[in-house]
Amino acid sequence: LSTLKRTLTRRDRDSQMKRFCKAQAIQRRLEEIEVTFRELEQKGIMLEKSLRDEGGSPADQKTRMNQLLYLVQKKNSLMSEESDLMITVQELKLEEQQCQLDQKLRSYMSKEESLKTPEDRVAEQEIFAQLLEVVNKRNVLIHIQEEKRLSEL
Repeated sequence: LSTLKRTLTRRDRDSQMKRFCKAQAIQRRLEEIEVTFRELEQKGIMLEKSLRDEGGSPADQKTRMNQLLYLVQKKNSLMSEESDLMITVQELKLEEQQCQLDQKLRSYMSKEESLKTPEDRVAEQEIFAQLLEVVNKRNVLIHIQEEKRLSEL
């Protein structure tokens, strides 16, 4: 039993570390996206000004218009990526909650039934209900991601 407990604890610690590393990577990417947004915004402003000035040949105007459209596409792509990352952050939070609730539930469930107090039983039921709620929230996020993927196709 103690070997199983140690294995579960180690596995929980490993998954917690993986979530932490993934969250850090997401945070870095969100910061990069923010910087790129600002750069695109500045380029867009410059292109809009040059389009309004109406200087240059019609070919130059068309080139600037195409560049502006490219910036808009790039910005939309980044917004989509940012949205995906925010969903992933929510998933990580829910995964962490689920892990904590699993640990609590295991501690209650490992207790001999005859030694459980009425408070233990109530707590066990509450934790189980919370666990179900977290699992349902994770399912909703997965559904949202799937809908998003299908709409992008």
